[in-house]
Amino acid sequence: MTIGENDVIAVVGSGAMGSGIAQVAAAAGHPVRLYDISPDATRLALQKTDAALQKRVQKGKLSDEQRKAIMSRLMLADTLTDLAGARLVIEAVAEKLDIKQQLLCELAQICGEQTLLVSNTSSISITAIASAVAQPQRVAGFHFFNPAPVMKLVEVVSGLETSHETVNTLCTLAERWGKTAVRCGATPGFIVNRVARPYYAEAWRALEENIAPPEAIDSALRDAGGFPMGPLELTDLIGQDVNFAVTCSVFNGFWQERRFLPSLVQQELVLGKRLGQKSGRGVYHWPRASASPGFMPPEPASGAAHRVMRTGESDWLNALAKQVIRSDAVTNEVFLELDDVVLTVTCGESAGAMAQRLKRPVVLLDLALDYERTPLLVISAAVRNTPEQTAKAVHWLQQQDKQVLVIADYPGLLVWRTVAMLVNEALDAEQKQVASAQDIDTAMRLGVNYPRGPLAWGQSLGWRRVLQMLENLQRHYGEERYRPCSRLRQRALEESHDE
Repeated sequence: MTIGENDVIAVVGSGAMGSGIAQVAAAAGHPVRLYDISPDATRLALQKTDAALQKRVQKGKLSDEQRKAIMSRLMLADTLTDLAGARLVIEAVAEKLDIKQQLLCELAQICGEQTLLVSNTSSISITAIASAVAQPQRVAGFHFFNPAPVMKLVEVVSGLETSHETVNTLCTLAERWGKTAVRCGATPGFIVNRVARPYYAEAWRALEENIAPPEAIDSALRDAGGFPMGPLELTDLIGQDVNFAVTCSVFNGFWQERRFLPSLVQQELVLGKRLGQKSGRGVYHWPRASASPGFMPPEPASGAAHRVMRTGESDWLNALAKQVIRSDAVTNEVFLELDDVVLTVTCGESAGAMAQRLKRPVVLLDLALDYERTPLLVISAAVRNTPEQTAKAVHWLQQQDKQVLVIADYPGLLVWRTVAMLVNEALDAEQKQVASAQDIDTAMRLGVNYPRGPLAWGQSLGWRRVLQMLENLQRHYGEERYRPCSRLRQRALEESHDE
């Protein structure tokens, strides 16, 4: 089964996603039929597409002849019956199961038996959508990311009855359209919208617990963690209603699994119509002024002496502490001693708990994507520290040419606990054969522009460290939310045996 360049592609739904997908297909040379229940919406969509293409012409990224050719292949369909000759129909209508089922049922009766009927849904079960179609083997998910002409990723999602031939055909087509296709089995949220849930959830939790203001939370994940955008500002950009709906869909799809628990703070924003950029107000006011760097650090103390105490294999601290010594210490803990103050990277234990255990003032350092190059480091201090004690750590980090963001004492801080949860979710998806490890990492890098695939990230950090982080978080909260998956425990055990 193949779809040729001259085969007609039909798109139902002329919103941002539908019109974007139609543009992609037309740019690849296909005649395209675009249908919407509102003819005015379709005409407006074509006008916006032409305007976007004209901008590309002005920037020298497209010739005017190419623009005209693309627009000539985009045609309006007045009724669904006008789509009868399509080789592929892509629905991009409202995210409601009954609407999608009814639409595909009608299309199955209108189009030939060889026509593939696919959905651009971001989280609804493909099996459920296909159950309304007489030949469910030709139904699959064909999930593009917004904006479709720009984003490289397409998730090709199998339902229970989807044939291998259908999946192979869609993957080949996506690659021919200049996209990277990843294969995904049936699961709520597919790859990206499932694995990405902790990125938002941990930020909402930090906000709910008053750990730091929104600007500081976003700065930590963006400037220290290396993510392209902070989680809270990203939800404002996506739309609080859209992001919240996907979270609820995944949460309910997993029978209220606690690690997908929606945020009451986000729910309040949605109820209050504070939907983000599109409404002018969400977590932030829009348009935004330049973001604040977050908390101001304490005044630096002068001349704190430092020496490295118990150390082990620690590339992630090496970039900061040039004097790190390798030793045969029984403990795996790695920390710097700044006079009487202990400075160490978080392992999921709060600074207060560690200070009580060590009988010392403690300052914890958060994870950074690259400690040597990061402009910002995030720390928290035990409540019993004096301001002068905490300032010693701040001063030492500032001597390494770093900006320092001080947040409240919080187990796992902001970046490390988020990355650990992403790694855990990715491992769980791999173990349950949602997708291959390679496709999971590819999806997260291309679909949401993560700086590293979560599985590659987990391996570089060390599976035992990720496990320790989650076990400490679970111990602190007493919640199932932070339960390590069995694949993580297995990897950590294998890592121990390899030493």
